[in-house]
Amino acid sequence: MSQTRWVKQMQHTLVRWRKQALKVIEQVTLFLSVVALLLMLYNIGFSYTPETESAIHKANSFLLITFFVVLGIRFLALFNHRNITRKRRLEIVLLLFFFLALCLRFFMRNTPYGDVSWISFFDRRAFTHLVFIYIFLVQLSRVDFRIYRLTFNPALLFIYSFLFLIFAGAGLLLLPRATHQEISILDAFFTATSAVCVTGLTVVDTATAFTPFGKKIIILLIQLGGLGIMTFTSFVALVFQRNSTFKNQLFLQSMVNEEHLGQTFRTIIKIVGVTLLIEAIGALFIYLSIDKQLYNGNPVEQWGFAVFHAISAFCNAGFSTLTDGLYDSRIRYNYNLQLTLAWLIIFGGLGFPIMFNIYKYLKQEISKLFYAVFRPHAYKHQPRLLSVNSKIVLITTAILLVLGTVLFGVLEYRHALQEHSWYGKLVTSFFGSVTPRTAGFNTVSMTALTTPTVLIYLLLMWIGASPASTGGGIKTTTIALAFLNIISIGKARDRLEVMHREIPNESVKRAFGVIFLSFMIIGLNVFLVTVFDARHDLKAVVFEVFSAFATVGLSLGLTPQLNDGSKIIIMLTMFLGRVGIITFVLSFINRDKAMHYSYPSENIIIS
Repeated sequence: MSQTRWVKQMQHTLVRWRKQALKVIEQVTLFLSVVALLLMLYNIGFSYTPETESAIHKANSFLLITFFVVLGIRFLALFNHRNITRKRRLEIVLLLFFFLALCLRFFMRNTPYGDVSWISFFDRRAFTHLVFIYIFLVQLSRVDFRIYRLTFNPALLFIYSFLFLIFAGAGLLLLPRATHQEISILDAFFTATSAVCVTGLTVVDTATAFTPFGKKIIILLIQLGGLGIMTFTSFVALVFQRNSTFKNQLFLQSMVNEEHLGQTFRTIIKIVGVTLLIEAIGALFIYLSIDKQLYNGNPVEQWGFAVFHAISAFCNAGFSTLTDGLYDSRIRYNYNLQLTLAWLIIFGGLGFPIMFNIYKYLKQEISKLFYAVFRPHAYKHQPRLLSVNSKIVLITTAILLVLGTVLFGVLEYRHALQEHSWYGKLVTSFFGSVTPRTAGFNTVSMTALTTPTVLIYLLLMWIGASPASTGGGIKTTTIALAFLNIISIGKARDRLEVMHREIPNESVKRAFGVIFLSFMIIGLNVFLVTVFDARHDLKAVVFEVFSAFATVGLSLGLTPQLNDGSKIIIMLTMFLGRVGIITFVLSFINRDKAMHYSYPSENIIIS
């Protein structure tokens, strides 16, 4: 009996030691991963002498050996853990073999065995960065899940995540190898803010100011800003951790607008997967539509152009690697390219919940058609899947696209469209209707637009895209609810009903709150820009502020001429437009508890 008790005590002691060892290993790995990431940034961001390169190589060698030993100990400690499945153990073993093979490539570079095909397949520098990024992502996934355990306002954490991404992006853009010539700190922050907030306003020429490395940083910031850094880190956590807690799911449920708690993490995976799929298809179509002579037949640069613009279009960013953007004379008349970008912008502006809802609806309709043709007696009726929210978004989007295309074509027929054929006029008008709604690309000269067209652009920019999308603006549902509520008031109804559904009063109040706050923010920022920079035309200032607030990126040529004070105002406007006014307000206001009482009512004279 005493021997059994002694065995149990030893088992408990071993379990305690293993937990402590894993905790220490995790802390050491986190510290080393940060050091490795900083070393990698120095390696790719700075120029250095051969002596420095040799020192970096030695540091990389030390880190690789340390990582291999630490991760090996951790895997051995977890290998016999009862919660580790057989499939997970196999993955651990395969990962160790892969890691060992890559280490052989790194350390056998200058040996007689360094040219073995299966080893020399990996570039040493690329391999080092690959390993460091992998380890950093693993540690990031663990830190990500710890954040959700904290008592934290989700809206405030959402704002902080964008601030962190802006500061990190600005720091990367200040690296010597990111630019051809040194840019100011404020210009780096402006560019990073514009990229993270998927706006597209620039104070320096993206095509000439930034190196290929700098452009990769910009497109990475656009991708993370479009998806949302919290969505990305949650996806990374799912990939590497493969587990979650109930609190994690509660934290993320509102962020991804998922109604069912159990589907939260699946929705995050679908968001990332759909984004990458649509961008890949768009990049393929862009690659096939551009002339090979644009980059002298260089497929690498041509693919770089395609991928950059596919991501920029789907994320509604408006950044381009050409100095004149899509108004460049070499692609100005490439209507297939314009149509591809326009549809990428539209899909990105619809919002992920709408796309998923449309997918379910189409799947149901196809099944209904299949059963009606081949198995008419086996079909079972399903409830309607296309929600009122989706219908409002689709109808509002269609109305804005049609009206915008017609008005642009009529107003610019003898002006900006004069140089195009009839087909070119139609495509350019359609593109001109799509791009103001948070995209930011232009295929016509913005300074040549007539005043009525500029006013139409202001309206389209202000409305923007749809909720839970990569676009900005007050959103299509907001303007639709406001318009429908006005009609409901005119009919003397005491509630808002749309498509045989009652809209909650909270949604209506939220819509009018967004409209009021948007005008307040825009008006205040127009006033501040005119105070800091009174020499500019008011029409250009108003257009610039509307474009920044709606995260559009279109400009009448004012952005590069702004002084430092005006740049800061525009940066703040872009940030508020991206995180959302209501989100920003809710992050600093504590919500009241449910009020189980009511005061006597009294009318207020409105008109």
